[in-house]
Amino acid sequence: MNVSLPVSRILLSFLFVAVSATAEEAGVPENFRRENLVAWCIIPFDAGQHDAEARAEMLKGLGLKRVAYDWREADIPEFESEILTCKELGIEFFAFWKGHESAYPLIARHGVKPQIWHPLQTGKGLSNKEKIASAAESLIPLATQTKEAELSLGLYNHGGWGGLPDNLVAVCKTLHEKGFENVGIVYNFHHAHPRIATFEDDLRRMIPFLLCLNLNGMADPAVEDVSKSDVKIKQIGMGEHERDMIATTIASGYDGAIGIIGHVATRDVEEVLRENLEGLDRLLADFP
Repeated sequence: MNVSLPVSRILLSFLFVAVSATAEEAGVPENFRRENLVAWCIIPFDAGQHDAEARAEMLKGLGLKRVAYDWREADIPEFESEILTCKELGIEFFAFWKGHESAYPLIARHGVKPQIWHPLQTGKGLSNKEKIASAAESLIPLATQTKEAELSLGLYNHGGWGGLPDNLVAVCKTLHEKGFENVGIVYNFHHAHPRIATFEDDLRRMIPFLLCLNLNGMADPAVEDVSKSDVKIKQIGMGEHERDMIATTIASGYDGAIGIIGHVATRDVEEVLRENLEGLDRLLADFP
C-alpha cells in the first residue's frame, strides 16, 4: 500500500499542531479555553432557527462543547431530542433554564446532570432580612427537587432585588444552612451594568457560591442607555468595561464555568457566538 506522506512528516504535522495549540492557549486559564466555555441564550435568540442537530453541529464547528439550554413553550416537545442530540455529538448538556416537570424524568433517564438556572425573585417583607428569609423559603421546593435529582440549582441575576449580589449570596447562605448546599449563583454581565464599579467586591463575595459567570460586552451606563437591547447586549471586546471585569475574574482565581451568550434575536446565533469568541480571544491575547 502506498503512503502519501512519510511517517516523519506526519509526526512533524502532529507536533506542529500540538505546539501551535499550546502556544495559542499559553497563559489562558482552563475555564476560559474555548472547549470549556458554555453557550447560553442561543435557542429563542436565533434568527437562523437551528434545529437540535444543526445547533449541536454549529457548536462543534465553533469549538464549543457545552450548552445551557434556554427554551420557550414551543420547545417543550423537543426536550428529549435536544438532550439526545447533545449526547450523540459530544456536547455537554450543562444547564437547563428553570427546569420543567416534564424534563426531570428525561434528565434521569438519559443520565445528564444539568444545573437548573432559576431567577431569584424578590421576597416578601418590609426589611431586607425578611425578604431574604421569604425568598429562601419559597425556593425550598425547587431546592429539594434538584437536590434529590443530584442537580445544582443556580440562582440567576435577572435584575431588580434578585439580581443584587448581596441578596444572591444571602439567600444561598440561608439555603445552605437549611441543608441545600446544591444551591449556587449564576451571574450575568448583561444584567449587571449597575454593578460595574463594585464588580471586584461583588465577585469576591459570590465566588464561594458561583456556578457560572456569563460574559458580555459592557457599555458605560454613565454614557449609554443600557436599558436599550442593542446597548445592553454588546459583542465582547466592543464595550468599555468587560476587559477589566474579565481581568478581575482571572486575577480572583475563579476557576468555575464561563458562559458566552447569543441573545440577539434578529441575527443568526452562529455569527453572534463567533464574534463574541473572537472578541474574547483578542482580549485574552492582550493579558500578560
